[in-house]
Amino acid sequence: MISRGFPNIISTDLPGVSQWYQDMLGMAVEFDSDWFVHLRAPQAEGVELGIIAAGHEIVPAGLTAGGGGTMLTFVVPDVDATHQRAVERGETVVEPPTDLFYGQRRMIVADPQGTLVDISSEGQPSQEFIDSLS
Repeated sequence: MISRGFPNIISTDLPGVSQWYQDMLGMAVEFDSDWFVHLRAPQAEGVELGIIAAGHEIVPAGLTAGGGGTMLTFVVPDVDATHQRAVERGETVVEPPTDLFYGQRRMIVADPQGTLVDISSEGQPSQEFIDSLS
């Protein structure tokens, strides 16, 4: 059912933390912006890490940098179906499915330990976001 998964960490020093993973682990930058850096291990298929700027609008309220600032991400074909299943199971839904500017539709649910899990499906990025990439 899951088509992709990678951890995201929250950082108050996006460039510095990104560089640390590049230098320390040899990760390569796949995407780099002022709010998100996506790293991938070139020799290890499927090993990915996202780093999200603390304080950005996509970071749920109360989530901070550091060990308590971890949010796992899993990409699924249909986030709305997953949301419905979560509601039926009585899961703690922190954020219902929401279309985000960068082309994801995501929900956030807390696992039994309280770890936040971002479950997303691909969506359509906003024209403003597309224009910002040029």
